[in-house]
Formats: sequence, structure tokens, C-alpha cells
Amino acid sequence: MTNKLSWIFFIMILCIFGCREGELVGSPLQVATQPEIVTSYVPLADPFILYHEGVYYAYGTSSDNGIPVYTSHDLVLWKRYSTLALSKNNSYGDKWFWAPEVYYKPANKTFYMFYSAEEHICVATSHSPLGPFTQTVKQPMRAEKSIDNTLFIDDDGTPYLFFVRFTNGNVIWSAELGSDWMSIKENTLKRCVEAVSGWETILGKVTEGPSVVKRNGVYYLLYSANDYRSQDYGVGYATTTSLTGSWTKAAENPILHKPNVELVGTGHGALFKDSEGSFRYVFHAHYSRTTIHSRKMYITGLDIDSDGKIRMDKSNIIYPKEYK
Repeated sequence: MTNKLSWIFFIMILCIFGCREGELVGSPLQVATQPEIVTSYVPLADPFILYHEGVYYAYGTSSDNGIPVYTSHDLVLWKRYSTLALSKNNSYGDKWFWAPEVYYKPANKTFYMFYSAEEHICVATSHSPLGPFTQTVKQPMRAEKSIDNTLFIDDDGTPYLFFVRFTNGNVIWSAELGSDWMSIKENTLKRCVEAVSGWETILGKVTEGPSVVKRNGVYYLLYSANDYRSQDYGVGYATTTSLTGSWTKAAENPILHKPNVELVGTGHGALFKDSEGSFRYVFHAHYSRTTIHSRKMYITGLDIDSDGKIRMDKSNIIYPKEYK
């Protein structure tokens, strides 16, 4: 009888631990103690990371069929979700699905994906960060060609969209959004930054990939310059104290440019906050020093120091991996 009770107790312990381990396993994340690595990198260009309810979601340029989504708990190991977050069947455009960014609006419990398709900026919605993101009316936000849109909400709740227009090269502009986040107030268009000289114009006249944050009354606009195919593609930033005023580029630009001998073509990233509330910057780099595609996703720390300058922690870059 004693032996039988011992076996029953042993089986109960196994079930308890098995259930606890099982709690870590669920759609979409399949967290394993020894995951099988698919690739030693995540093949996303123009990446963006959303942190929502304990899970990181990564989106980026990857497919002519739409926008994929990856999930992670630790920023290192990433699993690709089985279906596209946004499919061309549910959206405007048939190709060139670029630079998606996803934001959550608590007021209506809806996720908004801002992205480019066929060189037009668009927005689609979903009730899950995994999608499917859809457009009720399959049309872009603007008739004019534009790309690389990013959302910024000011302290008073006013939403702004920063994006690239093809005016004298690739130039970053801003405009107010309607309260629905779906419409642009064209009469508020404002030129922000464009490539002028030096490191910004080594290949092409390009500024793109904007990302905006406000700290201590100062607005910071991170941007990438040069054609993305250039190994000198890099990241700089500009500041202003008023979104209706002019932007001043930082004297220390570029702040991310060939951070080590391995990474070239570094740029088109996005700011996000991690689980600890610290700023990070996700960006892409060329596949290798001799090959551009498929571009790879990387993550670095970022801080705004006491002098109001943005610092990239280039000594501790995360090299994300894809696993099954």
C-alpha cells in the first residue's frame, strides 16, 4: 500500500510540473527550454517592435504578400507566427509592403498598423497584435505617393503622423491625424528634415525611417540617411521644441553607423520601450559585408542623457534568432 501511495504521489508531482511547464507554451509563443534555431537571425528589414501585455511583437518589410509578425519574451529568441499579420488580400496594394508600425489605442481596444504599399501610406486595424489587420475601405491615406509612416501622440493627446514624401529626394514631413487615426489633415503638412550634405548624401538624397519621442519639452526625431543599399546607411537625429517650428540636426550625427566590423547598412529602425521601461532601438543591417539581402534585425539600447543628447549603446547589440 505504501509503495502504491508513493507512485501516486510521484505521478501527481510530474503532472504538476508538467502543467507548469505547459503554461509557458501557448499560441503564438512556443517557449522551449532548448529551442530549435531556424536561423541565427530574424529576416526583417525596416523593423518595428511593439511590447504589449508581456509579449514583444516584431513587424517589418519581408514579403510581397503582406506583413509578417514575430513574437518573443526576451528580445533574443523570436518565433514567426504561422500567418501574415497583414495580407494583401485584406489591404490596399499588391506589392511593396514596407515599414509597418503597430500601435494600440485603449479607447477602442484596437491595434492600428501604419504601413506602405506600392509607395502609398496606409492604415489597417485589428483587435489582436497578431492580426489579421484589415482595411474596410482598401485605399491609401493620401493620394500622393508617400512611405515610411510613424505615429506620435503629443502630451495633449494630438496624434501626428511623420512620413516620407518624394520632394527633392526623400524628405520627412509631418501632419496631424484625425482623432480616428485614419485620416490626415493635409492643411497641417510640415517639412521636417531632408538630406543636405556630408554623411547624409554619400549615396542618394534620402532621409527616411522616422521615429519620434518627446523628453523634457524637447521633440526628438530619429531618421536614417543615404540609400539603404549603401554600407554608409546610418541613423541621425534632430530636435525641436515645437512641432510647428524648425528642426535642428545633432552635431554628433550619425549616432549609428557601422557600429562594428560586422554590421553595415545600419538603419531604418524604431524606438520602443522594453519590459523594464527602458528605451531601445530596433534596426536592420545588411545580410553581410558583401550581400545586402535578406536584411537582418538587430536591437540596441538607447538613452537621452542629461545634456539632452541621444546615445546608442553600440557595445551591447542584441542579435535576435528565429526558432521553431
